[in-house]
Order: sequence, then C-alpha cells, then structure tokens
Amino acid sequence: MLHIKSLDEGLDVFKALGSDIRVEIIKLLIKNKGMNMNALASSLNITNGALTSHVKKLEDCGIITIVSESAGHGNQKKCMVHLDKILIELESDEVLENVYETEIKIGHYSDYQVFPTCGLATPSTLIGEVDDARYFAHPDRINSDILWFTRGYVEYMIPNFIPAGQKLTQIIISAELSSEAPGVNNTWPSDIFFYLNDTCLGMWTSPGDFGDVKGLFTPDWWFPNWNQYGLLKLIVINNEGTFIDGLKISSVSLDDLKLDYKSNIRFKFEVPSNAAHVGGLTIFGRGFGNYNQDINVRIHYAPNE
Repeated sequence: MLHIKSLDEGLDVFKALGSDIRVEIIKLLIKNKGMNMNALASSLNITNGALTSHVKKLEDCGIITIVSESAGHGNQKKCMVHLDKILIELESDEVLENVYETEIKIGHYSDYQVFPTCGLATPSTLIGEVDDARYFAHPDRINSDILWFTRGYVEYMIPNFIPAGQKLTQIIISAELSSEAPGVNNTWPSDIFFYLNDTCLGMWTSPGDFGDVKGLFTPDWWFPNWNQYGLLKLIVINNEGTFIDGLKISSVSLDDLKLDYKSNIRFKFEVPSNAAHVGGLTIFGRGFGNYNQDINVRIHYAPNE
C-alpha cells in the first residue's frame, strides 16, 4: 500500500495514472500477475521503445517494479505491480498541526512470546540462531530490522509525548507485514490480531509469506528462499472505530480506550494458537522489504473539553 499524506506529495502518482495506456498496463499486469516487456508491448500493440517510457513513469513513483528473469535467450525484464492499495489523505494543514509522530524500530519491543519458526536480523547479519526463541531476549535484538515467528506475539510501547492537557483523537500505525511460512509461500494465510492496551482492535488476514521476487530493500546477503517483502498496512483508531486501509474492522474506538497525555500506550501484534489461520507473522523494518520504514506512528490530539 502507498500512503500519500498530502495532495502535493502525490503529484507524481497522479501524473503517472493520468494516462489511459498506463492504466491499461497496470490492469494487464494485475490480470497476468506480471509480464515481460516483450509480451506487454505485444498486448498493447505498441513498440518496446514507447512501452519503456510508460513503464519508467510507473516505476519511478513506485506503482510497478521490474525484475530480471532468466529465459532461453538470456535475461528478460519482467514487470509486476508493486502496490495493492493507494490511500490518499485530504486533511488540511491546520488539522495536521496537532500531531505527534514517531517511529519504532522492529527490535524495540517491550514484551514478547514467540514460537518457531522464528528469528531476527539486522540489515547485515542474523541475531543468534534461527528457530530459537531465546534470542528474542538477546541484547542485540534492539538493532533488528526484521523479525518473524509462527505463533505468539510482540508488543511495543508507543511513546506518548503529546502536550499536557490534551486528549488523543486518532492513532495511525503503519507497518510492513506478511505471514511466516516454512521457507516462503505466497499463499499462506495468517490471522494477525492487533491490541492496544490489551483491548483487541480487530484482525487482518495476511494472504501469504512473499518470496516470488526480492524485496526492494532486502539486503543482498539475505537468503533467496526466506521472507522477501510484505504488505504495508495502515491501522487507524479514532472515535468512529478501528480501520485497516480504510475498511472498518471493529467498533473499538478511542472513546472506549480513554487515552490522554498521561496514558501508557502498548500496541501488540499477535498470531494466537487458536486462530483459524495460524500462519505466523513477519514484520519488516528499514533495510528489508519494499517500504524501508520502521513501525510508523502518528497521534492526533486536541484539548480536553
């Protein structure tokens, strides 16, 4: 998912989508789950040179990605759609003034209970041994930018430094997530539950543990048959309920949670053992996956009435 926080920020995306032929390229790539350049040009009845110009515009703004694939006569370029959703915010600058933003590194969890398969890594090395949950307590875990487990949870303490005398009106959390299969499996559903201060906000089913192509930011030393990238999910909790990517998943609201400037805020990702799909969880941070971000948090606030 691409999260565009202002109209100015999204100009390149809007320009790229302002073309019938580029929209048709995206539709063909979705339908065929990717195509090489020759097949794509043939389907559109245009030259490879003309196609290259359109593809570059879509690639530059992150809508599609290009990978090399082996063929009988050498390597060919394969185009694939990189995004599953585009979310555009239309809030005014005045509203955005009352916002506290922070990032939480993947390894900065405050509590955990995980079961193999599991592990952690920094962008340069694994931390300890894979499939040994003891290493989730290793001092170096604070440097990790990816973690994975089959079932269990990790919980993060969200810093709450909004001004005194304010109440929270909205919390937005974004993270790149996928399932955790033995090896990789693009069709490996997993029910991932989200909690805030032990209150269940709702659940999202990850469709798979993606390994069909290398993650855009996944380091070169990373094993090709391991988790490569996830999907960027946007979780919003406000006074209307809880939403993922704009879709309401529960009626749990900030009014129910009664948070203010003095509140501790704990956010938990869990794959419980009694879920319908126990397919694990992978969380990608900077240096891994497709988005090169940590767990991003934005807290909106307003004066207490």
